[in-house]
Amino acid sequence: MIVQRVVLNSRPGKNGNPVAGNFRMEEVNLPDNINEGQVRVRTLYLSVDPYMRCRMNEDTGTDYITPWQLSQVVDGGGIGIIEESKHTNLTKGDFVTSFYWPWQTKVILDGNSLEKVDPQLVDGHLSYFLGAIGMPGLTSLIGIQEKGHITAGSNQTMVVSGAAGACGSLAGQIGHLLGCSRVLGICGTHEKCLLLTSELGFDAAINYKKGNVAEQLRELCPAGVDVYFDNVGGDISDTVISQMNQNSHIILCGQISQYNKDVPYPPPLPPAIEAIQKERNITRERFLVLNHKDKFGPGILQLSQWFKEGKLKIKETVINGLENMGAAFQSMMTGGNIGKQIVCISEGISL
Repeated sequence: MIVQRVVLNSRPGKNGNPVAGNFRMEEVNLPDNINEGQVRVRTLYLSVDPYMRCRMNEDTGTDYITPWQLSQVVDGGGIGIIEESKHTNLTKGDFVTSFYWPWQTKVILDGNSLEKVDPQLVDGHLSYFLGAIGMPGLTSLIGIQEKGHITAGSNQTMVVSGAAGACGSLAGQIGHLLGCSRVLGICGTHEKCLLLTSELGFDAAINYKKGNVAEQLRELCPAGVDVYFDNVGGDISDTVISQMNQNSHIILCGQISQYNKDVPYPPPLPPAIEAIQKERNITRERFLVLNHKDKFGPGILQLSQWFKEGKLKIKETVINGLENMGAAFQSMMTGGNIGKQIVCISEGISL
């Protein structure tokens, strides 16, 4: 059986911007037979995420994710349907997901590497398992629970950077649901700002490409900032930190503004900002959702419940076709997405 796959064609370099040409499509032969314990799956949806930028380097700079290899199939979050199974716990027609799903139209996988998912949790929107009811949702929820120190009724103000992205668009809503009285989002277009305030329940939004961010932040958060959900790092984060209150908290979710630079993670703060952080006793600890796997089960159920009750609005940007994986990745890295960036590889459940 001939299938299509995407391989890493070239590396952008530690300080380079990734482009669609860093990936290439090719055809490969999939064996007709599968072994005991294996399944053959058809890929339905694939995820592109900011952390993948690190996997494009020869050295990811972390011990928990491995680099992609040149001319080898690329992998990441994916969801698909089983077409044939020789695994005791998985049967034809089951929907399954993995954090290491090959970018391939059909693939043979070890059944033990897959997690079965229940379409009812997402009202049939299977791609949500790669976003709000998956790793980005868990990152937002558990990050806020573990590092945000929100106390309902205590009048806290939360700021979210990268607020229209996969995690940011959820984090602001979750901040409100857990008890923040005011939530402000920072993003890069007027359209995104409008979405945050009109649909996602943010109290205010700042377009960092227009006007003075520090002035707007002072005006819109007169009581200062108590919780900062940081997706971007860099100048925006320095501006927010300088307006944070005594004993406030930073949730370090990501630093996308720094991913195309050869700097450690998390990047060190400029001396003046670091002085503010220490002086005001602002916590800024690295947060890794994979260290909290015991909370994944309850977290998924909570996110699903909020979604079904209409309390958690889910936004996606969907591009069709495996041939567009590289373009989708490039777009996501430059803010072209609203909510989770998803690539639809094939639709429907026909076997």
